[in-house]
Amino acid sequence: MNRKWSYHCKLSGNMQPSILLLLLMLTLLTAGRLDAQQPQLDLKQRETIISRIENIAERSERELDYSDLLDGLYFYLEHPLNINYARFDDFKQLLFLSDFQINKIIEYRNTYGDFLSVNELQAIEGLDPETINLLLPFITVSSSKPSYSLKPKNIFKYGRNNLFIRWGRVLQEQKGYQHLPDSLKGIKPNSFYLGTPDKLYFRYGFNYNNRVRFGLLGDKDPGEGFFNSSQPNGFDFYSAYGWIADLGVVKKIVVGDFHAEFGQGLTLWTGLAFGKSPDAVNIKRNARGIRPNTSVNENLFLRGGAATIELGKFEFTGFYSHKKIDANAVLVDTSDRQIDFVTSLQQSGYHRINSELANKNVLGETLLGGHVEYRNNFLRIGATGFQTNFAAPLENDGQQYKQFYFSGKENLNYGLDATLLVGKFNFFGEFSMSQNGGTAYLAGMQAALSPRVYLSLLYRNYGTDFQNLYGMAFGESGHNRNETGFYSGILLRLHKRWTFTGYADLFAFPWLKYRVDAPSKGHEYLAQLNYQVQRDVEAYLRFRSERKSINAADETVVPKIDETLRQSFRLHVSYAVLQFIILKNRLEIMRFKVGDHPFDYGFLLYQDVLIRPPQKPFDVSFRYAVFDTDTYDERIYAYENDVLYAFSIPAYYYRGSRFYVMLKYKVSRWLDLWLRIANTRYDNRRTIGSGLDEIDGNNRTDVKIQARLKF
Repeated sequence: MNRKWSYHCKLSGNMQPSILLLLLMLTLLTAGRLDAQQPQLDLKQRETIISRIENIAERSERELDYSDLLDGLYFYLEHPLNINYARFDDFKQLLFLSDFQINKIIEYRNTYGDFLSVNELQAIEGLDPETINLLLPFITVSSSKPSYSLKPKNIFKYGRNNLFIRWGRVLQEQKGYQHLPDSLKGIKPNSFYLGTPDKLYFRYGFNYNNRVRFGLLGDKDPGEGFFNSSQPNGFDFYSAYGWIADLGVVKKIVVGDFHAEFGQGLTLWTGLAFGKSPDAVNIKRNARGIRPNTSVNENLFLRGGAATIELGKFEFTGFYSHKKIDANAVLVDTSDRQIDFVTSLQQSGYHRINSELANKNVLGETLLGGHVEYRNNFLRIGATGFQTNFAAPLENDGQQYKQFYFSGKENLNYGLDATLLVGKFNFFGEFSMSQNGGTAYLAGMQAALSPRVYLSLLYRNYGTDFQNLYGMAFGESGHNRNETGFYSGILLRLHKRWTFTGYADLFAFPWLKYRVDAPSKGHEYLAQLNYQVQRDVEAYLRFRSERKSINAADETVVPKIDETLRQSFRLHVSYAVLQFIILKNRLEIMRFKVGDHPFDYGFLLYQDVLIRPPQKPFDVSFRYAVFDTDTYDERIYAYENDVLYAFSIPAYYYRGSRFYVMLKYKVSRWLDLWLRIANTRYDNRRTIGSGLDEIDGNNRTDVKIQARLKF
């Protein structure tokens, strides 16, 4: 590591851009005043959410839209939840609460009457000061019960409209956009992008107190066509929905694009879900039933209609979905594109080149099913079942590790889930089966053993032959098959200012996996020590270790498996130097090895500056980072502030520096503007990226502009 530290001690000559940006920020502090400003999250709230999202990004090579996970928080940040009238399902939108804590809040309210102040939360068992502080921006207390009539006059008078328009692009020319003669395009039809490098996005939403909602969004990825021969309809992806809630016994109705989440996600869960994170004890899924789709994840949703009816202690949900999905198709007749069978389903959502465009929307998919749930104050029991039908059979390519993968035209999935509150213990679990007889189950427990000790345990056993294309339960892999494991997490409040969180996850794969040609096993450990120096100063030290298996590089007749070991050490400090200036520093060191080879190393060091002056019309976020890794395997992921409803979690690897600056300006009550510029410079690379994304040079600059209209 000595060469890396000595190298970065010489960076003082490269700091001029950051100094200029800091001077710009200080100049902006003299800008005019604004009477009101949107509420902001404090340090702890931001870090809790960020750590969960970073964890998803580390386990996926895809760029995902995480807005579906945070929609409830976004809404309640601007329209705080009145805890005097909030229901159990309303509280579940707040990511920081467990079932035990929600029940204790409702039990206290039923016993002592309406809350007079949020300070009363301190008297509720299971709610520590840290959790209460997490909740404060999202809740309020009022004695007047909200009354929202569903008369059309009131809906459109008091409803709120939001329109987002976003543009972005990479400023440097990438290989796929270089000019090619038509003669070469005919010979190499997949050697160029069909559209421009612009990324375009729009999102419109109407919301009347979460009871009446409708929306429309469109998305074009870089390289995709836009009103040209490859995409004559404009955006490559469109999504729309309509939503009505609380119509007497009809609890919810949604038409268009929607999600369905039930139980622990083992039988049916169509959207994203949080998994392992430093928030070690909150591993239980908080299923939200049916809800609108508001993301641009092009394959993670259903399209059709669904409704939920509540009759006493029973809740019934039915849904129907039919849509076209991307797949690698084998055609019987190329003239009319009649499909014989498909070899795989495509999840990227990219349609930039001819081969990707040929896979777009080629396979019809239909889902029909439902869910029934019984609930009382301490017990919930649910049953879920749905049938999946494809217009053409899915056949895998015969690779040995895919031996037990789903094939055919139809599949039936059904399961039972339950959650039980007994004193300070919350037990939960789910059992699921697929049409071929494959089974999967999980069982877990969360316990508030004392105000200072919280514990979680989870055992999972997902059969090798379990087949479900729409499951997203807790696990090491994302497919809920061929996996057994035991997880334990703990939270210890060691002192008023000291908190320890940690988990251990032991897992095994009884059958082969991609790039692992033998049964294998592994483990993951995380330990984090948090120190709350004072209200606006927080630091944590984190150690994480993960051991897995991979095929050995040496070719042998008998499969040879090597173990990989990835370990990271992180020191993170967040502090407010003034009420409106927040600084964040992070040092992360990563090391990685395969088999008996020596460790390769990498590190990331960054400085964040967040300026949010009260009564001013702007926010400014800035980061300067230096990084150095021996190989791509030591890459380090780090969340970056981005425009609202957009997410940037890049992987830092090789050697170089990166900065970004983002300005949000509130022009008026009805108009917000964002500008974001990010630049990465590599010191040991002559090209950036690969394939058609390759840049001839060592510098990449991304620009993003967004506007929001509220009316």
